Amino acid sequence: MHDIKPGQSIDLLKELHILTRDGKMNQDSRRKLKQVYHLYQFIEPLLLEIQRDHQDIQLVDHGAGKSYLGFIIYDLFFKNLNNASRIYGIETRDELVRKSEELAAKLNFPGMKFLNLSVAESIDSDRLPERIDMVTALHACNTATDDAIRFALKKQAKFMVLVPCCQAEVASVLKKNKGKSLAREALTEIWRHPLHTREFGSQVTNVLRCLQLEAHGYQVNVTELVGWEHSMKNELIIATYKNLPRRRPVERLNEVLETLGLEEMRERFFTPP
Repeated sequence: MHDIKPGQSIDLLKELHILTRDGKMNQDSRRKLKQVYHLYQFIEPLLLEIQRDHQDIQLVDHGAGKSYLGFIIYDLFFKNLNNASRIYGIETRDELVRKSEELAAKLNFPGMKFLNLSVAESIDSDRLPERIDMVTALHACNTATDDAIRFALKKQAKFMVLVPCCQAEVASVLKKNKGKSLAREALTEIWRHPLHTREFGSQVTNVLRCLQLEAHGYQVNVTELVGWEHSMKNELIIATYKNLPRRRPVERLNEVLETLGLEEMRERFFTPP
């Protein structure tokens, strides 16, 4: 079947309901698989780079849900490693954690672990190793993406692969404070109308996240996930730790917060290196 990557487990795709029991794929499933494969194209070279440094890879997938991404990464890359490599799925819904555990056992994927934790709880959890090489967060809602970033910073992860989602917090602060500067600042027109407040707030959130990552020495690339037409949330942020200079992004981060009246959010977007 030309839509399926070589070596991909047909049993896994059936269990994930991407394939029907008789091996067929409908249009919706084809689109879903195409999306995960598209994201995997960005992730695979990063895994290979980690492997050049050390053989066992520790990956944490935040807001894992049904763990589509984790299972497909494991199936395509991890299952033949035969070492201490692990994928940890972090998910708050206990029934999804249980189902993922059952599926990993059924498919004999021993390197997959699932933890019933929030992203925030995982930051200090002793159920995760001290060294984490890669953090993924695919549509972790609202502040969960920021918690995933905090987790990755604490663990000194080499790579982060983030697809942010549902960013309401900055928009609410913009809305709360815009009355104070509406008459004084023409810039406030950018987010005066409620629709613009929401869209601009989402954009600013990701700009602040990128500056936060750069303020910790990461190189940041932002791109669009092609083939995610059904979702407005198609921004992909890839951060690679390079120990880059930090002073300029710290200054820029503070300037953006002050210019937009978001000083109260400094703690969320600036964790001292």
